[in-house]
Amino acid sequence: MEKSKITLGLIVGNRGFFPGHLAELGRAEMVKVLQESGVDVVVLDVKLSNYGAIETYEEAMRCAELFRKHSDRIDGIVVTLPNFGDERAIADTMRLSRLKVPVLVQATPDTPSKMTIAHRRDSFCGKMSACNNLRQYGIPYSLTTSHTVAPSSDEFKKDLAWFTGVCRAHRGLQNLRIGSIGARPAAFNTVRYSEKLLEAAGISVETLDLSEVIGRIERMKDNDDAAQAKLKAIHKYVTTSGVPAAALLKMAKLGAVIDEWMKATHVTISAVQCWTSIEENLGVVPCTVMSMMSNELLPSACEVDICGTLSMYALALASETPSALLDWNNNYGENPDKAVCFHCSNLPKHFFKEVRMDYQQIIAGTVGKDNTFGTCVGQVKAAAMSFARFSTDDENGVIRGYVGEGRFTADPLETFGGAGVVEIPHMQKLLRYICENGFEHHVAANLATVAGIVHEVATNYMGWETYWHGR
Repeated sequence: MEKSKITLGLIVGNRGFFPGHLAELGRAEMVKVLQESGVDVVVLDVKLSNYGAIETYEEAMRCAELFRKHSDRIDGIVVTLPNFGDERAIADTMRLSRLKVPVLVQATPDTPSKMTIAHRRDSFCGKMSACNNLRQYGIPYSLTTSHTVAPSSDEFKKDLAWFTGVCRAHRGLQNLRIGSIGARPAAFNTVRYSEKLLEAAGISVETLDLSEVIGRIERMKDNDDAAQAKLKAIHKYVTTSGVPAAALLKMAKLGAVIDEWMKATHVTISAVQCWTSIEENLGVVPCTVMSMMSNELLPSACEVDICGTLSMYALALASETPSALLDWNNNYGENPDKAVCFHCSNLPKHFFKEVRMDYQQIIAGTVGKDNTFGTCVGQVKAAAMSFARFSTDDENGVIRGYVGEGRFTADPLETFGGAGVVEIPHMQKLLRYICENGFEHHVAANLATVAGIVHEVATNYMGWETYWHGR
């Protein structure tokens, strides 16, 4: 996933009863703030309406036409109210634009010393009317932290950073294609999901049988350019001391085959069968290859956990940093707010204090050590974290989930695989919620504070029922 610039459409509200110069200055201020934040702005020219603001239906039509021309690149809309604003024109602009993107409503505060007819804004009141009309029109929207906030304030800059994250995550989930590589392991009913419910949400699943992967690997020459390039990338990515050269070449071929297939099928993220077909039939684990994809913000989940990789991606989109898929795995002593999160592991390198390649100790007992090289082993570094899990609820025909925040600690942990101690306030309440609602033991984690962004996208713009732990 390449980091890309956000483009926002700007609607400047205006109402003739109120000072027009406020709309003129408010437009200029908001454009300046957006551009200084690295945002591309699509806004009606001042020659096409009074002050480049929107008040009449004709002006709404002009603005909507402009937005339609740029619809392929507009990620969200900011509605700014430097004065009361015309509630109908704002909603009409959105309806006529036919854009289905996040909307942020901002109102500029009045100054107590400037409450005469020449300077009074009444944006405080106008925001309620604008939101009322957006709701009547069935247009979802987001709000700033405070009811009124100045565009040039530090508080609004934080609101804007949050909103651009919402736009980025929403955009990334549209027409998403997920690669399902191999069959769900028989012992993992927990990762069952409804492909139809995902499709109804605009998310498609492309399947690839593991036999096809292994067949392509067997036909690939050792000196294949893609395989050799992947082999060099593996050596650069992680310490491979003690790992047999033959195993590394198999991993490289596996990675090259998956990369080629994902590119050919326009798949963005993936979930891969592991236990224990790859080990028995190819003689390595796919962990390092998956770790490398996740580290490039293209999440890859094990055990064909399609909803798990979707959860990883939502967090990665929000933060623009790598996500991991972990088990809620063990208690940590007697502290009710701490637990051990673990996987074998395919955690991205971004998560570790130090990382090295090793063999998968759990599967080795079944298929032999020589067939299980390729795990990324180490302890998760201490850092703030966000977590998320989405699932398809077939019985009720919905997608639902939970999000929250905590931190990975520096507590000592002597174990294998990739693991870390996580501390989450009121964790027993969270664990009870997970169990009572039948969620999976897998959870996506990200070393950033973005639960609010993911919650907003999921609930407000995707229509997914989502519990926000600790809110």
